[in-house]
Amino acid sequence: MGRRVRPQRARAQTQPASEKQPGEQVDQAERRDGERLFAAARACEGRFELPGGKIDPGEEPLEALAREIEEELGTALIFGAEIPSPEGGWWPILGGRDMGVWLAEVAPGSPAPRAGDSHSELRWLDLEDAEAVDWIGADLPIVRAVREATRAITARLT
Repeated sequence: MGRRVRPQRARAQTQPASEKQPGEQVDQAERRDGERLFAAARACEGRFELPGGKIDPGEEPLEALAREIEEELGTALIFGAEIPSPEGGWWPILGGRDMGVWLAEVAPGSPAPRAGDSHSELRWLDLEDAEAVDWIGADLPIVRAVREATRAITARLT
């Protein structure tokens, strides 16, 4: 609440992650067994999103993401590859903000994600059918990019 958001998208995309400003968004595309995607429905509107949140002053993007996931979902994650936008930077979202996205998995020994006050529903979606739910508009292209990145990773491993 009350966090300032930096509205200059073009500059944010050219800065390294360590120079992101408070208020920028960080989300994760959590996978299970490389085949399913974690989605959370916002309590206020019921549309699905990739969970995450805003970077607080003094935080690195992955520190902010770990904090937001712990606060909202009560679990810890292991972060993998960053999923860049088609332009190679962070993803543009509403309000002129940008969002960094990383693949992630629930850390061994951590509890399963649980819905808190921010979310009304949590689902593990098959990557091939992930578009079937009602996504927040900015997240749908990211879901498609996660599916493609996961296919590429799987192809390299086989």
